[in-house]
Amino acid sequence: MQNRFLALAGVLLRRARRRPVRGAGRVLVPSVVELVDHERNVHDIRDLEITDLLGRHQIDTDLDSIAGYLGGKRVLVTGAGGSIGAELCRQICRFAPAELIMLDRDETALQAVQLSMDPQAQLTDPTVILASLRDTGRVREIFRGWRPQVVFHAAALKHLPLLERYPGEAVKTNVWGTLAVLEAADGVERFVNISTDKAADPVSVLGYTKRITERTTAYVAGSSPGTFLSVRFGNVLGSRGSVFSTFSAQIAAGGPITVTHPDVVRYFMTIQEAVHLVIQAAAIGRDGEALVLEMGEPVRIADVARQMARLAPEPVEMKFTGLRTGEKLGEVLFGAGEVDRRPFHPLIAHVEVPPLDPAAARELDAGAEPAALIAALAELCERAPSARRAA
Repeated sequence: MQNRFLALAGVLLRRARRRPVRGAGRVLVPSVVELVDHERNVHDIRDLEITDLLGRHQIDTDLDSIAGYLGGKRVLVTGAGGSIGAELCRQICRFAPAELIMLDRDETALQAVQLSMDPQAQLTDPTVILASLRDTGRVREIFRGWRPQVVFHAAALKHLPLLERYPGEAVKTNVWGTLAVLEAADGVERFVNISTDKAADPVSVLGYTKRITERTTAYVAGSSPGTFLSVRFGNVLGSRGSVFSTFSAQIAAGGPITVTHPDVVRYFMTIQEAVHLVIQAAAIGRDGEALVLEMGEPVRIADVARQMARLAPEPVEMKFTGLRTGEKLGEVLFGAGEVDRRPFHPLIAHVEVPPLDPAAARELDAGAEPAALIAALAELCERAPSARRAA
């Protein structure tokens, strides 16, 4: 009988190999064990996904049991057109908010996320807002008009090499843009600031600016009746500009695949995992802290690049280009002095964040020479905690 299942596996594999290859992709067939244990057919063949190459399974969270705070509420998502923001909007819709207000400065991205939820949607919908967080007056006007009760702040500049060249732009969007939202959000019930693992012991402009937003969010938590917190996670699979998107484009162009260093490792999450964490954080997170998801073992980027190269229809060369400015060999999830405590969920750690008075961040000179500005950002991250104002 086992030979019969092995023969079926061979048929499925031959059929899979006859399927057209899209880009650098391949397909997966069920394992022999799966074929023996369950009745299978050709529909069980599926496209190979990057999570298969990583050898990592998505962590599931029971959103329905913890996301009741979204039902019937006015919810605002900044950066709604980005990878995380768009998935947040799609997930939030499941919980029937009274209003879902989607804000972004990119009109094309706004239209795309709206159409992904409703193919008949029109950009005339007033809940789709085109605005820049750099326009403080406009941000206040939006909050006064819509009076959101829950805010997910996902808008940010994130591409590390560009931010190293243009740190002033990172200050204007990541730091001052966040301050504009924090100040306008006074009185909201819940505020979740989207951060990154690069904020733990930061060495890059992205890490510095995100650490500053964690600290200013913690400061506002002490002066607002609502709950203000941050969520920190690693690289997101499938996001725009991710390393895997770059590898795919390089393979499609015939190579070479470029990796900065043979020993570079990174933590990865799927977009769905990242968004589940963000939604859960708003339910279980406490004022001023940062929540960090257990993301398993870090992945060696060179190994993944080699596996993707093997799947290419033609041989592809791999080259090492050297670490970029502000780049670490390996990211950490917890900074120096941070303690991994998990009081409510075995996969979610809660860390304390020292508050930083937003006035200190306002003093940054975005027009300063890049090296001087980067040094000022690093100093601000290390500044002693500010005394919070009483709520």
